[in-house]
Amino acid sequence: MLVQKYIDMLSAKSVIRQLSEFATARGQEIGYENVFDYSLGNPSVPAPQEFTDAMIRMLSEQNPMELHGYSPSLGITSVREAVAASLEKRFGIPYRREHIFMASGAAGALAHAFRLVTEPGDEILTFAPYFPEYGPYVNLSGAVLGVVPPDTDTFQINFKAFEEMLTEKVKAVLVNTPNNPSGIVYSTETIQKLTDILRAKSKQYGHEIYLISDEPYREILFADADAPCVSRFYENSIMCYSFSKSLSLPGERIGYVAVNPACPDAETMVNMCGQISRGIGHNCPPSIIQLAVAQVLEQTADLGVYETNMNLIYEELLKLGFTCVKPGGTFYIFPRALEEDSVLFCQKALKYDLILVPGDTFGAPGYFRMAYCIDTEKVERSLAVLRRFVETEYPDR
Repeated sequence: MLVQKYIDMLSAKSVIRQLSEFATARGQEIGYENVFDYSLGNPSVPAPQEFTDAMIRMLSEQNPMELHGYSPSLGITSVREAVAASLEKRFGIPYRREHIFMASGAAGALAHAFRLVTEPGDEILTFAPYFPEYGPYVNLSGAVLGVVPPDTDTFQINFKAFEEMLTEKVKAVLVNTPNNPSGIVYSTETIQKLTDILRAKSKQYGHEIYLISDEPYREILFADADAPCVSRFYENSIMCYSFSKSLSLPGERIGYVAVNPACPDAETMVNMCGQISRGIGHNCPPSIIQLAVAQVLEQTADLGVYETNMNLIYEELLKLGFTCVKPGGTFYIFPRALEEDSVLFCQKALKYDLILVPGDTFGAPGYFRMAYCIDTEKVERSLAVLRRFVETEYPDR
């Protein structure tokens, strides 16, 4: 007999993926250059040349068994050492290899982090708007995801709602900054207040409440963004990172878990990740990719195009009468739709070959997401289409 929960999930597929598939099919009809696809967060700039050069050099010069064999369960030792040294240099936290676990992207890192600190039935809180895949990520681990409603004025944390939901059953809080889908960066003030609350509640409840920080967009920051390192503020923190966005390597599935050295039993937790891998299959990410990223830890792809695109779209949205909090990073923007039903709003946009994602799936009905990781030339062409859509469908805005 087939497992019913997975059958049920077939009727609740990712809206983002469905829209991306629609855009691809539409592109086959009219040419993809004529489809303004703002659905999928797939990096639009190439990986840095240094990464490509490192791959070519290793393939030409190194032992194939080293490059293509299984890595140790916790990751290649030299890679873990390099990651730890880079984090210490950047953030002043004394990471060592014993605090690093190499994972298959941020998804793999999160899969380990959730299982490190929760038993089935425990709760993990996150903040809307949030990445919708957090639902299956958490709930299929046996824990239960609770979503704190958004502060739509700023998309910083809604602390009143958070404190009401922070019960004794909560064993971890999950933050994503810079944030998908809003592009907002949690400020130093926000992180300080959050961690003060977590310390007080941990003491009150008699158990640690862990702070899990999902950071795949950490390097995509815009001018004047106040972007503190979350782990500097809280001892019981677990950093989950991916190189997918910073190095434009989403298909390589490489990232890591970094347990704060100040966390009690930090080294045990990293060793536990090796055992968790045995049960969930997120073990031994590709050796050659581990070795390659270790050589370019101080590099990024050319990320400046995302700020250029953001400014073009943000300014046009304001001219057209949209309400929008300006992003501080990522390649997403999250305006309020021009009607209460953002699903209907996005359906109307499809008639103009504008592919927008309704905010309902992110826990913020009435909003929509644009992933502007596309060529700037195409962004510029899309603005006239956006104007035509708004002027035709919402003439009385």
